[in-house]
Amino acid sequence: MNKNLYPQTNQSSSPAFSVCWKGSLPEPAVRTAEDLKGVLANPGCTCTGPVYYMYRDVARSSEDRSWLAAQHLRFDITVILPRELCGEYNKTKGHYHPADPSGTGYPEIYEVLAGEAHYLIQNKDCSDIVLIAASAGDVVVVPPGYGHVTINPTRSKVLQMANIVSSRFASNYHGYEAQNGAAYFEWIKEGFVKNPTYRHPAQLRLVKAQRLVDVKDAIPDPLYNLIEKRAPVLEFLNCPEKFESLFRDLYP
Repeated sequence: MNKNLYPQTNQSSSPAFSVCWKGSLPEPAVRTAEDLKGVLANPGCTCTGPVYYMYRDVARSSEDRSWLAAQHLRFDITVILPRELCGEYNKTKGHYHPADPSGTGYPEIYEVLAGEAHYLIQNKDCSDIVLIAASAGDVVVVPPGYGHVTINPTRSKVLQMANIVSSRFASNYHGYEAQNGAAYFEWIKEGFVKNPTYRHPAQLRLVKAQRLVDVKDAIPDPLYNLIEKRAPVLEFLNCPEKFESLFRDLYP
């Protein structure tokens, strides 16, 4: 499959897109609106069809793939369509990461390849909830102990993003499913509205990714460049307890 990828969907009106990627891609896993019903702002939403595509375990060469496997890392690309879901912007389902053997939660790192993204992160007791606004070229770190949802806050631009994450765990979707989504929903007209399932969530804090100087200092290159350079900094994805300074005051 080449970089000009046009996934087949069951909706003839679905927009075609080409992935911002120089290399082959695996067949994507497709998440549909039906898969998101338990986490949508409107529980009676009748939307159907694809909402985002996940290309997992991507590599440009067999050497890169072998290195990633040896480091227990995975590089993925996700494409989120510019769809409306019964008045809500399109989004991912949301999940938490478990803790590593030290007791520290596994982090994750994202890069926006095209479009715009809202990364809605929250810790488990919802005492801290942050919305990180990012655009093409921005890098965002999901710190240990935070769940996350990614939102495409447009109805006209395809959001494409890459991520690197540890391959030592499986994501936990139960926390979001049990509370009918994240602590806040992003409605197209009303903006951010609290999810009534949460009793006392913190006020939503807004941060622009361009201001994250500490992230730029630690991770100055596009994500795949870090793989090609075999960058030691990627160790933080499997051993976050060794990189406390990276996460300290990450989103003040």
